[in-house]
Amino acid sequence: MDPSNWIELSQDADTGIESIRAHFRGHAYDPHWHDSFLVGITEQGVQQFNCRRVRHFSTPGKVFMLEPGEIHDGHAPTEEGFTYSMLYFDPQWLEREVRALFEHTPDHSQLGFADTLSQDPRLAGAINQAFHALHEGDLRIVRQDAIDSLLGALTCHLDWRKRLSVDPRLPLVAQVARDYLHAHAYQDIGLDDLARACGVDRFRLTRAFKAAFGLAPHAYLIQLRLAKARQLLARGESPAEVASALGFADQSHMGRWFRRAYHLTPADYRKRCSNLPD
Repeated sequence: MDPSNWIELSQDADTGIESIRAHFRGHAYDPHWHDSFLVGITEQGVQQFNCRRVRHFSTPGKVFMLEPGEIHDGHAPTEEGFTYSMLYFDPQWLEREVRALFEHTPDHSQLGFADTLSQDPRLAGAINQAFHALHEGDLRIVRQDAIDSLLGALTCHLDWRKRLSVDPRLPLVAQVARDYLHAHAYQDIGLDDLARACGVDRFRLTRAFKAAFGLAPHAYLIQLRLAKARQLLARGESPAEVASALGFADQSHMGRWFRRAYHLTPADYRKRCSNLPD
């Protein structure tokens, strides 16, 4: 990792919202996904990332919005790198709060973002205000007001979609494989187990899965475990306990994947979110 890269993280105790400010030069992160809604602004430089099968370039003042499960990466195409501020929203919390803003919301629907990038100055300003209020631990009434203003600015960028148990855009074998990985995420499963569950050979399974989700099955499984690891570490559980519970070979094995994904050690992430000592 480039020594000039840095990351700052904190978590709001009342809402669970994580605030992250970071700077990267060159390669920032490999393709990955989060189980949260992400909204952020690019402060400086050019932030290049692939998402929804499109290469995006976010420049200062632009807003980027990512849904849970959306595969994305990160790269700085210019020498000076890029800096961004970002907020992570728990999906259930966000949907509950947004529904409270509307007198009527669509039945049997799920929340999404209409676009990945936006140049809406009102939304950018609301994100910036909420970020600083949360990241700097301002008064509770100030944090709540900033969050409400952000949700109000975000409403015109939301997309209510019909909630489907099966996504018609994805091949059935990929969906079966994904469901199997979610159901057995913390077990020592192999590609042969996954292939048998899907009724295809390992090679066809891997091709279909990568085409559907942009990641190989093993990489998707690691992401599942890391997402759960973040939750457990934020609650104060020790890295050793988390690694054992989630099926990693040991603490160092989880640590290598965690640092690669988030540029933080599990112990450092736990400390920043829970204020507990290492």
